[in-house]
Amino acid sequence: MASFIIEGGNKLHGEITPQGAKNEALQVITAILLTSEPVTIKNIPNILDVNNLINLLSKMGVRVMDMGNHTWRFQADNLDINYLGSKEFIQRCSKLRGSILMLGPLLGRFHKACVAKPGGDQIGRRRLDTHFMGIHELGAIFEYNSQLNVYDITAPQLTGKYMLLDEASVTGTANIIMAAVLAKGTTTIYNAACEPYIQQLCHMLNSMGANISGIGSNLLTIEGVTTLHGTEHTILPDMIEVGSFIGMAAMTGSDITIKNVSYSNLGIIPNMFSRLGIKLEHINDDIHIPEQQHYEVASFMDGSTMSLADAPWPGLTPDLLSIMLVVATQAKGTVLIHQKMFESRLFFVDKLIDMGAQIILCDPHRAVVVGHDNKFKLHGSRMSSPDIRAGIALLIAALSAQGTSMISNIEQIDRGYEDIEQRLTALGANIKRV
Repeated sequence: MASFIIEGGNKLHGEITPQGAKNEALQVITAILLTSEPVTIKNIPNILDVNNLINLLSKMGVRVMDMGNHTWRFQADNLDINYLGSKEFIQRCSKLRGSILMLGPLLGRFHKACVAKPGGDQIGRRRLDTHFMGIHELGAIFEYNSQLNVYDITAPQLTGKYMLLDEASVTGTANIIMAAVLAKGTTTIYNAACEPYIQQLCHMLNSMGANISGIGSNLLTIEGVTTLHGTEHTILPDMIEVGSFIGMAAMTGSDITIKNVSYSNLGIIPNMFSRLGIKLEHINDDIHIPEQQHYEVASFMDGSTMSLADAPWPGLTPDLLSIMLVVATQAKGTVLIHQKMFESRLFFVDKLIDMGAQIILCDPHRAVVVGHDNKFKLHGSRMSSPDIRAGIALLIAALSAQGTSMISNIEQIDRGYEDIEQRLTALGANIKRV
């Protein structure tokens, strides 16, 4: 198990470019299973979760070629279907949350799939009901295999249907889309997730010959086709990395420019950081965060305490609430952080309290942060990363703190952030991996 040793209190300076979006990468990489022709994907991030998915596809018989410069070519023309029920396949899937995204493509093209309980962050219950109900509506048959603790799923013929999703699940929507593009007839998905990465998936599938309309809305219409062909696709910059770097600049009082952010796809994110008092300058497709010694939390028009809460797109992504919570610890003012989707994501705040932060954890979903206004700095501490987003939040806290911090279990951070210590060292951070 690796750890970061961080000497805090250093100001950062320079330019940094966000990696390709992790959440989009997991979706579009699994979409290559829908065709036997080559698919080239650019701007793939070199991170643990994505690399594990690529390795899994290779084990399944997909021809995989690393073409350099974060570009990969895939061809699923000779898949080993028998591997899907093997113990090795099930074991690999159990360690990778993104493996659930293979369900839709496998059923759509090969009419069978095997689903093990996927791995990923331990941030509370993350149910798969939306995936299963949507796929079932299209005609899939589920059988539970008690010996292997998996579901064997078959679909001799998927047929399009109108469905109203019980929640706007991003991965659930992606799975249903990928199953429906090769189904017979028309599929209508209401209350579909509509975030930029779902839009990117739909655009990629349309370039492969699919017929999807309503892209960008919560009402998708999919006219089934018989086959899909190859394509080229470029992944968007990771909006969570962009938000992480905004928070990092504010917490360390640094002057940083984030390059090529695809600003039009950031939605409400810049505005939410502005509510914490952080100055942002939008220049071309870059974001410049000037050095700020103080930033003050805004209040609502009636003077009540500011609250930040996650919501389905175009609301605030839940992946950024951990970063915003940390940033609020050095703001002037008080803010309520309301994490609605995951009941365990705020439990890392005890580590921030140990560092001197003023936080009241009201319940598993809500925390009140009383900012120090940089009058009292956090101090170094020993801690462990419980998940990807809490891990980067703790790293931001450590970079701003006085003294030395150690963060263990940084493999969680590696799952979502590429070469993070090297990229931040180039800005002036003092981080060592041990």
